[in-house]
Amino acid sequence: MTDQILALDSLRVLESGNFSFAERVAFLKKHGTHSQSFSTLQPGMQYFDLPGIGYIAYMRKWGGTFVLSDPVCAPENFAVMLERFHQRFPNASYIQVSRSVVDFLHLRFGMYGTQFGSESRIDLRKWNLSGKKKQILRTALNQAEKKGITVKERFSDDHTREISEAWIRTRKCKSNEIRFLIRPMEMEYRENERHFYAYENGKAVGFIYFDPIYRNNEIISYVPNISRANAEFRQGIFYTLMAHAMDVFKAEGVPYLDLGLIPLSLDRTTEHQESGLLKRLLHLIYEKGNFLYNFKGLEFTKSRFRGETFKTYCCHRRAIPALEFLAMFKLTRLL
Repeated sequence: MTDQILALDSLRVLESGNFSFAERVAFLKKHGTHSQSFSTLQPGMQYFDLPGIGYIAYMRKWGGTFVLSDPVCAPENFAVMLERFHQRFPNASYIQVSRSVVDFLHLRFGMYGTQFGSESRIDLRKWNLSGKKKQILRTALNQAEKKGITVKERFSDDHTREISEAWIRTRKCKSNEIRFLIRPMEMEYRENERHFYAYENGKAVGFIYFDPIYRNNEIISYVPNISRANAEFRQGIFYTLMAHAMDVFKAEGVPYLDLGLIPLSLDRTTEHQESGLLKRLLHLIYEKGNFLYNFKGLEFTKSRFRGETFKTYCCHRRAIPALEFLAMFKLTRLL
């Protein structure tokens, strides 16, 4: 890590540039291994680019700077990217980042790195529906079969907006689609998106949009970033769509499926670089804040797939980043 920081001296000739869109996509396909790498291309993002190395995606709100996911670059260049970015935005907050980003920002700049939630990854090579703990999945599939539900992959729009608007009206946050942490449903860049629709009596009643996760120009996983169900038919649709898509991806040889962020799904222990005050506050929001977002329901749903879970973090300057979190909730449209 020290060698990487010292290497900055040899990079002084490089200034943060303005990649073309094609250049940014090339970095995504080479180094977009994070579950939210694809979401860094959502509308409204700003970018910090280092030619030949990669980019960091961020949004601004109320004067605050909020980075989404790890830098889109080779892991060995994280230190270079983060060092240069910190020079430009020393008070930035980093949302949904990995342990390697936390370690650098904590050791180099003394920032807190507090668990923000969990993520889960399924090894599709070992995936099956057997076992007592997956009974709820099998039950959902059996119910869907009895109701004549079928699943098809298609890219054309099929009652998408109608289903989405009806679904949003059933949510805790009814005014707008969430953004930043969840990329919006409509994006200009849609290469390698996969869309699966569930049908009842020929009419679409739900869908999931999967985004690709890349390594070295190959798709190594997909993540379900957008899911909606008809307000009149919610039970089991997500499980049915997921199981079908996973079978398709497995048959294609895709090794993994990521389930994305499980917000506020936290370990009870506090790590040395975490803010104990913030950790306790996040636990409290999880327990009492279901009026903001269905934290417990989402955790339960994703836990049914029995994937391998790992921590994801936020990095922040102050022990209680109250203003920063309020700005982030406004940015994401949760408030």
